[in-house]
Amino acid sequence: MKVKDVMTADPACCISETALQEVAQMMIDHDCGEIPVVESKETKLPIGVITDRDMVCRTVAKGLNPLDLTVADCMSKPCVTVTPDMSVAECSRIMEENKIRRVPVVDAAGYCCGIVAVADIALRAQKDVTAEVVKEVSEPTAAASAAG
Repeated sequence: MKVKDVMTADPACCISETALQEVAQMMIDHDCGEIPVVESKETKLPIGVITDRDMVCRTVAKGLNPLDLTVADCMSKPCVTVTPDMSVAECSRIMEENKIRRVPVVDAAGYCCGIVAVADIALRAQKDVTAEVVKEVSEPTAAASAAG
């Protein structure tokens, strides 16, 4: 099975200058927890991602007002990506290795054409692949373990 078989095509994207409130509304409108951040809406060249967790941990937890901030203030970068013709097993390995629950998909030109979430793999891939990726991305990072 290939990434193109499980990905969500043509995901909502934002640019680094997008207001956090607008991105939060995009997440509600598209029922997702991550929006790829692209260089421009025309090219859709990914430069990072913004997650609901990024917004909470990098703004609210620090006492900053998210209504005053943009995506550039708390996005994750660089952007880990996969390709549509990559196997789901390889995509899962990349997600496990990087401890990420979602990954943008880029076409041959490097432009964002999709996104794969653990939920996509869970709904469409083999159960053993799903179980392994969920286990691995859920393991606490060294920083989280030290803070706990």
